Amino acid sequence: MPERDWMAAQFEEHRPRLRAVAHRMLGSLGEADDALQDAWLRIDRADTSGVENPGGWLTTVVARVCLNLLRAREARREEELAADRIPAAAARAVDPEEEVLLADSVGLALLIVLDTLAPAERLAFVLHDMFQVPFDEIAPMIDKTPATTRQLASRARRRVKGAPAPTADASRRHRVVHAYLAATRGGDFDALLALLHPDVVLHADRAVVPTPEPVLVRGARPVAEGAMASLGRARSAALVLVDGEVGMAMLEEGRLRVLLRFAFDGDLIREIDVVAEQEQLRKAQVAVTEG
Repeated sequence: MPERDWMAAQFEEHRPRLRAVAHRMLGSLGEADDALQDAWLRIDRADTSGVENPGGWLTTVVARVCLNLLRAREARREEELAADRIPAAAARAVDPEEEVLLADSVGLALLIVLDTLAPAERLAFVLHDMFQVPFDEIAPMIDKTPATTRQLASRARRRVKGAPAPTADASRRHRVVHAYLAATRGGDFDALLALLHPDVVLHADRAVVPTPEPVLVRGARPVAEGAMASLGRARSAALVLVDGEVGMAMLEEGRLRVLLRFAFDGDLIREIDVVAEQEQLRKAQVAVTEG
């Protein structure tokens, strides 16, 4: 078999794993497919005669492409932050149902938290912890020593799993926020209303809608009506820890776009703070919550 045909067959054989690597690296199915296409163009032009472990070599190529995309994404974040600009999601021909199912299979909260990691941390964590790639194979991709790469993965692991000690209040609040998300996703207005304090206050920064000024909404019914209007966003939302407290986050095209913080009065939600401004998102410490 000609070398090019052999490598094409190897690429197709390993495509499910390569796509999984790219999806966890980038958080977006559309970008993952773009990364695989870019990787194949590079592979097709490369001399592969000396490749002895095609699966490992292909994973390395895809990971490098994803790392470049993450670094470009990070540069755009800096530009958006400096310009105080609200980022626009790219339009991609992706089946939304497949996107949701794939995100659910990985864990939407995990994808959200991964988006808060630096590119090198994300690469080290994803390849080692999720795909068992040895540190001495990851290190050259980020121009680090294996020991430093191990430290990056360890730091990422702490960010991902940075849950506080469980308490009775924390467990109760987790149940309330979980019920809030379920009611919002299900369009159950009455169930949502029952979770809100009659005098609940919602604050939303100017990047949420967007609007020229921050939004302030008072009262259970107006707040519930606003939540019902965001059913689409709720599908891409998950419970996370926000600065050590249970909250919600929303992912869009692989990017963390919105955070919700909650304050409580007993078992009722007394205050909701909705954050979408880039600077505030970057300052927040977001971690996976196990409930």
